[in-house]
Amino acid sequence: MLPFGFASGLPLPLSTFTLHQWFAVAGISVQTIGLLALVALPYTLKFLWSPLFDRAPPWAPAARRRGWLLLVQPLLAGAILLLASSDPATGPALTAAAAGLVALMSASQDILIDAWRIDTFAEHEQGAALAAYVWGYRTAMVVANAGAIWLSTKIGWHLALALVASLVGVGFATAWLAPEPEGAALVNRPAGLAAFRAAILDPLRNFLTRENAAWLLAFVILFRLGKVFADQTAAPFYRYALHFSSAAVAAANTVPQLIGTFAGAAAGGALVARLGARRAVLVAGTAQALSLGLYILLDRHPTGPMLAAKVGGEFLAGGAADTAFLAYVSTLCSRNYSASQYALLSSLAALVFHTLGGLSGYTEAALGWVPFFAFTMLASLPALAILGRLR
Repeated sequence: MLPFGFASGLPLPLSTFTLHQWFAVAGISVQTIGLLALVALPYTLKFLWSPLFDRAPPWAPAARRRGWLLLVQPLLAGAILLLASSDPATGPALTAAAAGLVALMSASQDILIDAWRIDTFAEHEQGAALAAYVWGYRTAMVVANAGAIWLSTKIGWHLALALVASLVGVGFATAWLAPEPEGAALVNRPAGLAAFRAAILDPLRNFLTRENAAWLLAFVILFRLGKVFADQTAAPFYRYALHFSSAAVAAANTVPQLIGTFAGAAAGGALVARLGARRAVLVAGTAQALSLGLYILLDRHPTGPMLAAKVGGEFLAGGAADTAFLAYVSTLCSRNYSASQYALLSSLAALVFHTLGGLSGYTEAALGWVPFFAFTMLASLPALAILGRLR
């Protein structure tokens, strides 16, 4: 789970924070950078093609999960190389399109890794598996955002992103060596209209007929609302409002981010084991909402140490919230439809980021930085209130 987490986390910053920083360095406006949330739309729409991955690939019928992974990962590396060859200063639309292709391949990889995890580990093991996953995931995010940003100041953006593409090999090697989940190749799928019903309608019906299904969907959609708005504007906030250099941003997003993430993921796993997934989300989600207040402190004290403290604290709370949230969502999935249902739920979790998140720049322009970050703290409360009423 540790290297699979690394494989999942590596491409994500290339359509989010690192991409935003690249555009900010190129002098692109805050409003345009906010609209880049649409680039990562495949993370929201991945439920549309996830049923394909619940079928065995024709070239590897005995490897339903790994067979697809070994196809998707080289395509992901190629998409990152295409992004590395572009330049937002001269062709921002081409850069955005390449980042969208990276997101498409990355979302496909996520579907398969999540399905492999759900099929492999028992429910009581999901918290520990996800803690290891988040460690790898967040480590890769440090590499692909702070590492890539720092490298860009030394060797340029094109070579820095090409080096990130080479690290996709970690995921490929893991998929090659990992065991196929027991019974994964034994699923037979019908053809024709029956195939559509089995692939699309049955997983939806299975979930929507459960008690409190509508409330569960509302919670999943709203849980990351405040965090999404804060994350989407972080790069221009550092650059335009506080005037931090790329090197300073990279330094703050290395050791503090890693320490915060590792401690947060371990805390999240421990909370799941001790309290159960639902109550763990309530505790960690509250901490995540409070951690967004660190943006306001940074606005008042824009120093390097404060930036490092803000990053460390935010990732401490975020790592715990991610682990608890993903463990809770995993418990909602049927093993018969793990790829389809988890893709649907995680797509809904990303819905706000890739739709309303595009308005973050305009919201900040209307409110100002401090009121905007106060709004992000309050935006997390509806989801926590919904989860509080569920049993």
